[in-house]
Amino acid sequence: MKKIILLFAISLFALSCKDDSKTTEVKIEEAKQEIAYASFGEEINDTDALTSERMMEQYKTLKTGDTITSKVKGKIIEVCSKKGCWMTLDMGEDNQVMVKFKDYGFFMPLNAEGDVVMNGKAYVSETSIEELRHYAEDAGKTAEEVAAITDPKFEYGFEADGVLLKQ
Repeated sequence: MKKIILLFAISLFALSCKDDSKTTEVKIEEAKQEIAYASFGEEINDTDALTSERMMEQYKTLKTGDTITSKVKGKIIEVCSKKGCWMTLDMGEDNQVMVKFKDYGFFMPLNAEGDVVMNGKAYVSETSIEELRHYAEDAGKTAEEVAAITDPKFEYGFEADGVLLKQ
């Protein structure tokens, strides 16, 4: 009986001295591959997010008033300097998207820059010629500049319910 207990104790000791360095190295590598994000709004992840190029393909199929739910990656151009209540993203090829936050439920840091992943609704809006002329007059444009406005302006928009800011 003593031999069985001794054999059991030696086996237990031998197993407890097992070299876990390889599994630890794998875990460290996996952690390095994960990207650190600061989260704003609803909790989201970066899985299945569209690239800005793919999102622009989606935008081009939309008509004024249409919306699609999507998750997209982009690069911040500008953030509202007063309280972070909106931001604009560079979507490539001189395309920009104006991002607002659902129900003003959260804001971005005023100094936010870099890459983001956001989830929400993409839409296209149209600003009428009259409204564009009104804005131009309010901005102090000349009568010639106001008269030169002959086409409505189509803008890409996004209402985000959650945003991840890459750290």
